[in-house]
Amino acid sequence: MFAEERYRQISNLVSADGRVTVAGLSSRFAITKETVRRDLALLERDGVLRRVHGGAIAESSATTNEPSLTSREAAHTSQKLRIAQAALEMVPATGAIVLDAGTTTGALAGLLAAADLPGLTVITHAVPVANRAVGSSLQVELVGGRVRAPTSAAVGSGTVARFGRLRADVAFVGANGVSGDFGLSTPDADEAAVKTAIVRSARRVVLLADSSKFNEETLVSFASLEDIDALVTDLMPDAALAAAFADADVEVVIA
Repeated sequence: MFAEERYRQISNLVSADGRVTVAGLSSRFAITKETVRRDLALLERDGVLRRVHGGAIAESSATTNEPSLTSREAAHTSQKLRIAQAALEMVPATGAIVLDAGTTTGALAGLLAAADLPGLTVITHAVPVANRAVGSSLQVELVGGRVRAPTSAAVGSGTVARFGRLRADVAFVGANGVSGDFGLSTPDADEAAVKTAIVRSARRVVLLADSSKFNEETLVSFASLEDIDALVTDLMPDAALAAAFADADVEVVIA
């Protein structure tokens, strides 16, 4: 097989499976591991993949990759709506809740706006989430700061400090990755700081995450599994992750 054809097949494998291993490619193409590593280095320079220990992952799987808000809104929409509907049952009729930035928390904001909850205050740092809730019977408080384009959410020391002075009844948070070892993670350090502050600001923390986030690790961990009280998702996690949630005493709700 010519090298160019091998490069094409490796690229296709990474696109299809999300990752490849040096050992697996060595066996598949009957070439040495050193040759595989050279192939992966070349493909990384071309922007096809990102090398990791023992192999490579798709460039889109890099820990700093952050899809746009538009693309995230178009992905897993039915699952997110089911998760939001299940999470609605966890919202108190009165008191204060925090809604983190995210498309699933945005879906929850839309459901809250349609409900009759005049005694409920919704606090958020995300402009799209606030827009979904404002104009209804809800009391909506928008926490300010520097607004990041990828999430349209406020970040910075002022945002973190404001959440540090709050004690809400429930916080509904999102995450880009959910892992038994690494916990809840997000690609951006500023977003992570705000998420940590949100987790610490509430008496009860509920993670809203569809199953595509399971066993994913992005750049910055902002909470451990022990920091959350419940997970609302669309599918049961695999055995290892389910065991990690059980060990952390996290209630898992399948929407």
